Amino acid sequence: MRAILSVSDKTGLVEFAKGLTELNVDIFSTGGTKKALTESEVPVKSVSDITGFPEILDGRVKTLHPAVHGGILARRDLPSHMEELANNQITAIDIVVVNLYPFVQTVSKPDVTLQEALENIDIGGPTLIRASAKNFPSVLVVIDPTDYSQILNLLRNGDVSLTERQKLAQKAFQHVAMYDTAISQYLLEDEHGFALPDNMTIALKKLSGLRYGENPHQAAGFYEEARVGDVCRKNTIAEANQLWGKELSFNNILDADAAWNAATEFIDPTVAIIKHTNPCGLATNFDLAEAYRRAFSGDPISAFGGIVAVNRPVTRAMAEEVIKTFYEIIVAPQYEPDALEILKTKKDLRILDMGLPKDCASTMHFDYRRVGGGLLVQMSDMLEEDPRTWRQVSKRPPTAEEMDSLIFAWKVAKHIKSNAIVITKGTTLLGMGAGQPSRIDSVEIALKKSGEEAKGSILASDAMFPFPDGIEVAAAGGVTAVVHPGGSVRDELVIEAADKLNLAMLFTGIRHFKH
Repeated sequence: MRAILSVSDKTGLVEFAKGLTELNVDIFSTGGTKKALTESEVPVKSVSDITGFPEILDGRVKTLHPAVHGGILARRDLPSHMEELANNQITAIDIVVVNLYPFVQTVSKPDVTLQEALENIDIGGPTLIRASAKNFPSVLVVIDPTDYSQILNLLRNGDVSLTERQKLAQKAFQHVAMYDTAISQYLLEDEHGFALPDNMTIALKKLSGLRYGENPHQAAGFYEEARVGDVCRKNTIAEANQLWGKELSFNNILDADAAWNAATEFIDPTVAIIKHTNPCGLATNFDLAEAYRRAFSGDPISAFGGIVAVNRPVTRAMAEEVIKTFYEIIVAPQYEPDALEILKTKKDLRILDMGLPKDCASTMHFDYRRVGGGLLVQMSDMLEEDPRTWRQVSKRPPTAEEMDSLIFAWKVAKHIKSNAIVITKGTTLLGMGAGQPSRIDSVEIALKKSGEEAKGSILASDAMFPFPDGIEVAAAGGVTAVVHPGGSVRDELVIEAADKLNLAMLFTGIRHFKH
C-alpha cells in the first residue's frame, strides 16, 4: 500500500505515520510534513520520487502531476484503468492524508496583507482531497487528525468498509467546501464591508448536539459559523465558556444570545433580563447590584425562569441579588471568585463566561432567516446612530433628563420584537409591549406592565405611529416624551396630537424592526 501525507495540522501525525509504517505502508510526503516525519525517524520518501519532478514555484506545485492523480483516480475494478497505469509506469495510491493551509487563521490576524492571504490558499491539497474522495471505494481519504486512531484500528483488523470510506469522503468534501467558502467570503469584502453576492454558501462547524430543538420531537444541533477576516468580532454565544450547570438547550441558546446582545448594546454597566428573546427587564447603573435590582423591578413575574446578562464582570453584591430568583442562565464577561461561588449554590443555574470584550468595534455580518425553500439574508442591524441628528418635531423640546431616557429607550426598543413599545424612566425599563399585530396594543401592554411608575415616563417605538391614537393612550398613561422613526403619511396629525398633549417628540428617521 502507498500513502501520501501532506498536512498543515500536524497533531498526531508522527504516531499515525508510525502506525502506517508498521502495516507496511510506503509513505510519501512534501515540505514541512516530510521534515517532521524525517526528524521523528519515520521512513518517508518525497512525492518527487513519484512524479520524477521537483517541487517548483516556492512549493506552489508539488503534487499536481499525472503520476500522483492517476494513482489516486484509477478505478481498481476497471482493467482498462489498471492497464493504463501499468503502461505509464504509475503505481496506485491507496491512502491520502491531507488537511489544508491555515487560511482562516491567517486572514484573521491583524493587518494581514492580500499577498499573505493569497499565499495561504491551498491548491494541491484540495485537489488531492477531491480526487481521493471521488474514488473513495478504492482510496482512503483522511482530513481530520481525530480519525487517525480509528483508521489504524480498522486497517489492523483487515480493511475499512465501504460505508466507513463513504463517511470519510463526505467529511473530506465538506472540509474543502468550508475552505472554499472561507476564501470566497474573504474575497467578497470590499471597502464597505460585506456585499450580497449572487451565489453564496455558509460554512458551519458543529459545536455540539442538542437533546432536541424548540420541542422534544425536533432533532437539533449547535453550529458555529466560520467567519473570516473578522479580527475584532464581538464575543459570541458560540464562543462562550460554560462554567456551571447542565447542558444548554436549543431555547436556552436563543435566549442567551438575545440577552447578551441586549446587554452589550450599551457602553455603561447594564443588566438585561430576557424571557422568550425579549427584554422584560433592563437597566443601566454604575452599581451592578443596583442595575440588577432596577432591571428586575421592570417585570418580576416574567423574570422568573429567564436569562440574566450583564456587560461587566459579575460582582459578589450582584450575585447575592441574582440567587434570590430562579433563572435558567447568567451570561457575563467574567465573574469575581466570590460571585462565582455564590452563583454555584444554584445547581440549576447555567453560568456562561463570555470573556472580556475585545478593544475594537464589532464588524458587520450576515443575518440569516429560514423560509420555505430558501433563506432571507440581510446585513446585521449595527448602524451607528447619533441622537444629535434626531429631529425635534414637537413644540416642546425634551428636558435633559428626558433626552437621556429617550436615548436609552431607543436602544432597548431595538432588541424587542415588533411591534415594539418601550416605556422607561431614567435608564430603567419599566414595561414593554412586543410582537403585537397592533401598535396600540403594544402601548397598552407596556403601560400595564409599567403601572404607576408610568407617570413621567418616556416611550420609544421601533417604527412610526401611523395614527395619533398610540401617543394619546401613552399620554393618558403618564408618558411625557416619545421617540420613534416618523415617516407616516399622517405624521402631521401625530405631531399635532403631541403638541395638544404637551409631549416632547423626536423623529429618528431610522427604523429597527425585529421580526
